[in-house]
Amino acid sequence: MRSGSTTVITTAAVLTVTLGAAPAPAWHPAPAQPAAASAGPAPAVTASPAVRVAKLTGPGSINRTDTRHQIKATDLGILWDNNAGQVLVAFGDTFGAGWTGPGGGVGDPATLDWRCNILARSTDRTLADGLTFDSVVEDVPGHAGELLPCRKIDHDEITVIPTAGVAVGARSYLHYMSVRHWGPPGQWQTNHAGIAYSDDNGRTWVKHPTARWLNNPSGSDGFQMGAFARAGGFVYLFATPNGRFGPARLARVPESGMLDPSAWRYWTGATWSPDRATATTLVPGPVGELSVHYSTDLGRWLMMYLDENRHGIVLRDAPAPTGPWSAAQTVATAGGFPGLYAPYIHPWSSGPDLYFTMSQWDPYNVYLMRTRLGGGNLVADPGFELQGGPGIGAPWRLGGTGGVDRGLGLAHSGGNNAWLRAAGGWHHVFQDVSVQPGRRYRLTGWLRTSGNATAGYFGVRTTTGRIVAERRYGPLPSYQRLTVDADVGTLTTLQVFAGLWATGVGTWVQIDDVTLTPLP
Repeated sequence: MRSGSTTVITTAAVLTVTLGAAPAPAWHPAPAQPAAASAGPAPAVTASPAVRVAKLTGPGSINRTDTRHQIKATDLGILWDNNAGQVLVAFGDTFGAGWTGPGGGVGDPATLDWRCNILARSTDRTLADGLTFDSVVEDVPGHAGELLPCRKIDHDEITVIPTAGVAVGARSYLHYMSVRHWGPPGQWQTNHAGIAYSDDNGRTWVKHPTARWLNNPSGSDGFQMGAFARAGGFVYLFATPNGRFGPARLARVPESGMLDPSAWRYWTGATWSPDRATATTLVPGPVGELSVHYSTDLGRWLMMYLDENRHGIVLRDAPAPTGPWSAAQTVATAGGFPGLYAPYIHPWSSGPDLYFTMSQWDPYNVYLMRTRLGGGNLVADPGFELQGGPGIGAPWRLGGTGGVDRGLGLAHSGGNNAWLRAAGGWHHVFQDVSVQPGRRYRLTGWLRTSGNATAGYFGVRTTTGRIVAERRYGPLPSYQRLTVDADVGTLTTLQVFAGLWATGVGTWVQIDDVTLTPLP
């Protein structure tokens, strides 16, 4: 891609323990919900700073693409599973003989060996030492061949760049953009986006004549670049306008309708519409070169892209394709990896390791990267360590009387814990979390109480206060770990809570280290 680098070089059964006291109501009061923050809820998945695993293309790469396939310089590295034991990898503008660098397209046009796009295949599942290519689609032996033709005429069609890939059965589909003109770094103009398909494992491709999203005269159509993902018999398209500064929107189509423009439906924020003009912002810009992956280990959807404002690669997570998508976490910056862009998640990533390809403008080549993901705790600030005062603040909320013990040596772990204390009435601390319908979750937490506590409740409920699953507790003279399993049914949001009905002077509970995680 020759747009330049980032601008800096740079209904469930209730588990109840009977303790001899009169039963409390199966509905514990919950207040009205606040408006959602535009930046997104707190991330449910934590990501460590990314590290470089291996150089995949160009001189000195583990695949020796410069001497084996005449790939001295290339970018992107879009990955998808072909459903036959391989991962296919599509690259953008690729240069061999005559390329002088740095960046794309540098060299004498008369002699520059330039292909607008190429493809490699891999069966490598041991990603800790890199991603080895088994083969590359070639036009002649020893030379990577162009997949989709391009005119190579500026202000007409300067190139055709792949942006996403997916396989349905034995057929692979490639989402591409026809670039009219490269502008300043991070900006370019497209003619249209389209879908091509291959029935021979990527050797030959057909650009479908009507499976296209035409750009508008102002160049602001929201479906010019994309990321594919499959789920529930649909293919989802997460899309952005041309360039790296627009928001992300969402569309989907039944798997059998990939090439039928009338079959696509666009997410309005409430429903799926056949009118793409009604598509709402899913994630605010700037979103550049995104990829999306569902983690079966975490039970969460993951999205990575380049954020030009942060000059870095960011990660968001969500319980469903429609969101809500969390706030962004930065996993790599231009300070550590100058000219970074285009993070594409490897579909065989599993466990705590998330592997992705990433390009750098200089030396205009592709690297395999890795970030380590946290255990998928959906509760933000689980140990109350981020609380800045004696009161309970976001992301937690308080109903009744309570606060935070900060650095008093009363916590189960860390420095802080929450507390509730009163002589009568219902008192609770709670937090809203996003969950995926149809999944089962486990809530855990560490609690201790006064000796006169007989009607405490720890569990999950709806945001209107209906109990989904809870555990009743009584006197806990020392911290004990309580566990509650919950089937969420059709819910997309749960409220995690810990509370008690105070039954005497000085009834109290202390709460710490709360987790909500998806069960396998």
